[in-house]
Amino acid sequence: MSVTVRVPAKVNAQLAVGAARADGFHDLANVFLAVGLYDEVTVTPADELRVTCEGPDAGQVPLDRTNLAARAAIALAERYGRTPDVHVHIAKDIPVAGGMAGGSADGAGALLACDALWGTGASREELLDICAELGSDVPFSLVGGAALGTGRGEKLTALEVGGTFHWVFALADRGLSTPAVFREFDRLTEAAGVDIPEPVASRELLDALAKGDPDALAAGVSNDLQPAALSLFPELADTLGAGHAAGALATLVSGSGPTTAFLARDTASAAKIAETLRTSGTCRSVRVASGPAPGATVVGGRR
Repeated sequence: MSVTVRVPAKVNAQLAVGAARADGFHDLANVFLAVGLYDEVTVTPADELRVTCEGPDAGQVPLDRTNLAARAAIALAERYGRTPDVHVHIAKDIPVAGGMAGGSADGAGALLACDALWGTGASREELLDICAELGSDVPFSLVGGAALGTGRGEKLTALEVGGTFHWVFALADRGLSTPAVFREFDRLTEAAGVDIPEPVASRELLDALAKGDPDALAAGVSNDLQPAALSLFPELADTLGAGHAAGALATLVSGSGPTTAFLARDTASAAKIAETLRTSGTCRSVRVASGPAPGATVVGGRR
């Protein structure tokens, strides 16, 4: 038999970053919104653990045990005293190394798929605990919708969303390493000699989400990692400028980048912004998606 799980990408409507902690991580106030770009993860019994991948930029995805999907299978198997002998196949549609939690999505997808395949009966709390061990964004990939992530992003509080938000995403012609972006954040803030405040979610932004108000949301979106991403990848400023000129309500780097995100008023506006970006010469490709989207969901199984 096999089990297939669909799992969404995310955009950070707000990413407030605190100072580096003793463990090297940073405290965050991370307002996640799941959007309708999906990877599908299928697990099938096998003689040994192996990972395969297809889709855009699949060649950049590691196929060894460092892959978060493989690590998820191993972690769940260890908890339940079994061997992780599955074939994990990832059908990718979320950008690779794009700041949209594609790797985290695959980890959450594999975890839920293995849980269903093996019938472990793990509770939601157990699955979220394993997700937090795998990475800061993995718990949200399991949950989806909208949530505030605190700690290093793994402690989630569900958020109310009163409508649908329309986004355009411009994909860059190369990736950015999340650890490298955080190191650049540390370097820039140290060089500026500024005191970094405790990260706090914007009350105005949370209210905008709850009301489903794109104009109010646009006024509140922010990303403390954006200066670091632009420092490492200055060309992203041209993409952001092109989206702004096309009428985006808000422009920002998605997470650690290099994908750039553009908030649109409605479906028609999103289509116009996307077409302008496609012909701007500032990005490799463009995707349109809306949120909130559901988290990891079993969508298929066969015996």
